[in-house]
Amino acid sequence: MSQKKVQIMEVAEKLFAENGYDGTSVRNIAKVAGINVAMISYYFGSKEKLLEAMLLHRISDYMSELQQTITPAMTPLEKMNCFIKVVISRVHLNRRMHKIVNFEYTKDARSLDFDKYIDQKKENYKIIEDFIKSGQEDGSFRNDIEPVLVVPTVLGTYLHFYYNKRFFQSVLHLPDEKAIDDYVHNTLIPHIQRTIKALLTHEK
Repeated sequence: MSQKKVQIMEVAEKLFAENGYDGTSVRNIAKVAGINVAMISYYFGSKEKLLEAMLLHRISDYMSELQQTITPAMTPLEKMNCFIKVVISRVHLNRRMHKIVNFEYTKDARSLDFDKYIDQKKENYKIIEDFIKSGQEDGSFRNDIEPVLVVPTVLGTYLHFYYNKRFFQSVLHLPDEKAIDDYVHNTLIPHIQRTIKALLTHEK
């Protein structure tokens, strides 16, 4: 992908996050990116296709990162912890895109093609399901866990923290974005890992 296309997508992502998809025009994107409107049409064809390209760009190396991080020799719990770390780290890094996609995806009247996004989410759930089944088979995980609910438990904790970050900045004394980043990686991710371990291993 050319650097110019990446630049356009980064500008669009920022504007979509700040003003909403409907509140951002192709002309706005072109103006901030310092390009001609025709260049967006040339590269992407439409605003809808631009958003779809942004989404694919963000998830393109997701499976590759998981495969590089998780090895067959790991226990099911070690695999789960790696999965949590990768997922939360990526969502935190790409939180503007995550916000945009989830807002547009939940709208009843949407014309955007989210098929590849849905396929990626299905892959996420399949990965979690495989980890849990493996842990159940070797006796390390409970047998009454609903795998489909583990992902929202993981993401829900992070999203509640981030969408209420002003409150948490106040009570946790996090003065800036760097402090928030450090807290997410050093405190929040381990907390989520411990929570999921308790869910999977503790008796009812």
